[in-house]
Amino acid sequence: MSHLATPPHRTGLLVVQPLKRKQCAECRGGPLTLLVLEEGAPRCLDCADLGHLVFLPRGDTALTRRAREESALSAVVVRFNRRKGRYERQGVLVEEAALGRAEVRCLADAEARRRRRARDARRRAVEDVRFADVFAAEIRRLFPRCPVERAQGIAAHASVRGSGRVGRSAAGRALSEAAVVSAVVASVRHLDTPYDRLLMSGVPRHEARRRISAGVESVLGGWRAEEEEEGVAAG
Repeated sequence: MSHLATPPHRTGLLVVQPLKRKQCAECRGGPLTLLVLEEGAPRCLDCADLGHLVFLPRGDTALTRRAREESALSAVVVRFNRRKGRYERQGVLVEEAALGRAEVRCLADAEARRRRRARDARRRAVEDVRFADVFAAEIRRLFPRCPVERAQGIAAHASVRGSGRVGRSAAGRALSEAAVVSAVVASVRHLDTPYDRLLMSGVPRHEARRRISAGVESVLGGWRAEEEEEGVAAG
């Protein structure tokens, strides 16, 4: 009983998970999985008038707190850790009805959190659609002949939340021209040139970009052509 003789001082009732086989000093029942020390002697929960309580393992802080709030009688359960040389909390004993009420309260909170997450997700989805539309409009302003569907696709790809792509950067959110052009160039590079095939064939990235740079500029030039033609007409 050396480890059981000096359990930690706590306010409230304390129950011990013994490391060795113990018997109740009063009813001689055992071996005990949980016991209460009274004047240094082990008592089973029934003899200690705690047999009607149920064990709630540690781990869910909110449920534990609420179960103890709801329970007129409760006890902390501890076990001695030989390696660390101290008692450690394992959970609590509470009234079964109190645990049921606590679970209902926690479920209500979980449902409220689920609904809030759903609302936040819908709000973010609307914000993302709006931003993608604005980003696509800026692409069309800079590249008047870029097909509408292509501009929308570039904007949607570049502005995916959490992607780390240019549309989610500070510059992208601010619709800086450099960020918008960077998104367009990236799309053209991958979709309108043999860039990906070059990479797959082992060509170094910088060399692959050099080889397809003329093709990228040709596509971008065609998408900018409207402004150039208007300038010629005005002349």
